[in-house]
Amino acid sequence: MNKYFTMLMLLLTSFFQNLIVVAGNDAAYPWQFGFQDSASPAYSGIVDLHDSVMFFLTLVFLGVTWMLGVIAVVFKKNLISAKYLNHATLAEVIWTISPALILMTIAVPSFSLMYILDEVISPTMTIKAVGHQWYWSYEYTDYETASGDPIEFDSYMVPESDLEIGQLRLLEVDNSLRIPADTHARLVVLSTDVIHDFAVPSLGLKIDAMPGRLNQTSLLTEREGTFYGQCSELCGVNHGFMPIVVESLSLEEYLTWLSSMSTGLLAYKINSSNKS
Repeated sequence: MNKYFTMLMLLLTSFFQNLIVVAGNDAAYPWQFGFQDSASPAYSGIVDLHDSVMFFLTLVFLGVTWMLGVIAVVFKKNLISAKYLNHATLAEVIWTISPALILMTIAVPSFSLMYILDEVISPTMTIKAVGHQWYWSYEYTDYETASGDPIEFDSYMVPESDLEIGQLRLLEVDNSLRIPADTHARLVVLSTDVIHDFAVPSLGLKIDAMPGRLNQTSLLTEREGTFYGQCSELCGVNHGFMPIVVESLSLEEYLTWLSSMSTGLLAYKINSSNKS
């Protein structure tokens, strides 16, 4: 009994915390009901569409509930009336046309959003994300080291034993994907083995990584920050252990990191060639 009471209290506490929460969150937290804070135009559009659809869903729910209540009350008082009720032309016209009008109203913003999400608008840079069992690899195809090789690295989940205070369990990685804020980027996603899914909720990203096929999407962050995601396609026994971390940096910080990556990779390749 105490176990169920504790679970109920946790659920109620989390519910009221969601009602009053004002702090920004770019990663999921326990018992979360709402959306993460938006950091891209794509995700803002998705949330706005959700809110608009919920308005119509509420109207439909209230309308159907009211009709069922009225029918139950009327026929409970007069059971004989149902025997002679065959047709109601006006009611049939209303419940046929109303859903069609509601669907048309929802379809217009839905198709507009789908078209916008599918467009890759004049990208400044291209990043390739490759899914493996069970980690991600990133390649910056627009940049290269002094040796002519592209900047590329692997991203593994940080084990729980290596986490520092304040880091998130099952979400932290050793090498994050870094991009400059307010910069249009093309994200090319593929896989080398099974189907994965590159998903970062705060950025409105959810795109399949498929072997033998390239999928692309637009990536744009409106503010600096660290955004967390995970593989969202069942891909094997360690499916839950290949998180995604995207860091949105200022242009100065991004160029500094880019310079350090180029130098570090060049030194690594020189040392590797000397040993061989």
